[in-house]
Amino acid sequence: MKRQTIKDLLVDYKKILHHDITVQGWVRAFRSNRFIALYDGSTIHNLQIVVDFENFDEKLLKKINTASSLKIEGEVVESQGAGQTVEIIAKKITILGDNFFEELQSTILQPKKHSLEKLREQAHLRFRTNVFGAVFRIRHALSFAIHSFFNQNQFFYINTPIITGTDAEGAGEMFGVTNFDLNHIPKTEDGAIDFSQDFFGKKTNLTVSGQLEGETAAMGLGRIYTFGPTFRAENSNTTRHLAEFWMIEPEVAFNNLENNIDLAEDFLKYVIQYVLDHCKDDLEFLDKRFEEEQKSKPEKDRAKEGLIEKLKNVVSKRFKRVSYTEAIEILLNSKENKKGKFQYPIEKWGTDLQSEHERYLVEKHFETPVVLFDYPKEIKAFYMKLNDDGKTVAAMDVLFPGIGEIIGGSEREARHDVLLAKMKDFGVDEHELWWYLDTRKFGSVPHAGFGLGLERLVLFVTGMTNIRDVIPFPRTPKNAEF
Repeated sequence: MKRQTIKDLLVDYKKILHHDITVQGWVRAFRSNRFIALYDGSTIHNLQIVVDFENFDEKLLKKINTASSLKIEGEVVESQGAGQTVEIIAKKITILGDNFFEELQSTILQPKKHSLEKLREQAHLRFRTNVFGAVFRIRHALSFAIHSFFNQNQFFYINTPIITGTDAEGAGEMFGVTNFDLNHIPKTEDGAIDFSQDFFGKKTNLTVSGQLEGETAAMGLGRIYTFGPTFRAENSNTTRHLAEFWMIEPEVAFNNLENNIDLAEDFLKYVIQYVLDHCKDDLEFLDKRFEEEQKSKPEKDRAKEGLIEKLKNVVSKRFKRVSYTEAIEILLNSKENKKGKFQYPIEKWGTDLQSEHERYLVEKHFETPVVLFDYPKEIKAFYMKLNDDGKTVAAMDVLFPGIGEIIGGSEREARHDVLLAKMKDFGVDEHELWWYLDTRKFGSVPHAGFGLGLERLVLFVTGMTNIRDVIPFPRTPKNAEF
């Protein structure tokens, strides 16, 4: 008999009613020596297995408990009980993996409730829980939708280097890569580390972005995107930061800032709609969880919308496009700013916006996703196009409710002389990035792109509140377990 996933069985059960099938999975519960709740990860739903204990060896049944893995052969029948459409009358039960019941008491699998912090300590087991099963199925769906969107729009997937000699962001918070014996690091005559003796013959790091390399590919392929791991050695223990995370970075030749904003909006709506269409059961579970979580918050901090309602509104509403200058005026004149309710008060044009300011614009002032554009040149990266006013750059950030910035991007500076001058102003080594400057010499064109952190998107779509809970094995300061 062909093995069925529980998801397939629940969808197509009418085709196999009163047929014998095989299912395999783990035990969620075993009640009254008669009803096994089985799950296999394919769906959030359990499948009820009905056991006639008179037909099975008592010793076998005593070995079945929470987290045991089983192979069940039996007949599919319509369920007589509430809560499920079908069940399986077991004819043969094979225990594939025993569970050490004594040890189970100290794991996440036995108690009804655990803090998410406790679950992180046992990341190898949290995939077994309903919450994380739903989160990681949605993470998969988003990843698939991302590739699907770009493929449908004639983008080419490019793998940019994980090991790099450049710092795209200029922040300097990078993990070094070396094969030196750390107890015997070679030095130059002046006492500096002699990287010429290292594996690559120069100082190298784990990448913080594939953008610069992606731009070079767009200069020949037109439309490209990267989707890979990135790393930042920022000693930050917040709910919004990871040391290892995944970035999606499209780059498009011949696009200007407005085209870039259109692409970002279309992209976000596509991938969120994909999850709404394909992850209904997981979203409904997380929606209920989100609702319960909101009840424990002070009323002023509660979300105005449910999780699914929020996602549908993002898809249906046109994103509000607002210049940085207009946004600063709104923030300067807001009651929150005038009454000192912002942790970081807005005092003048040129201030770098914080998450609280971004969320105010989205959640209170406009009540819709917002795209801010034309930021002061001093607070944005060297590669962004300098506008004609000489004060601002053609940058754009997409802001979402509950999360603030979800996408950051810009039209890139395509003029060789202007880019070179900006690199000098920012202290970026023009000799190190000679190849990046070269792309502005050989048929340079207007081009634009953006970056989206996958984990931040998963955070928004699932309603989770800590970014460590939307990546399978979080890497944070002082933590590289698993």
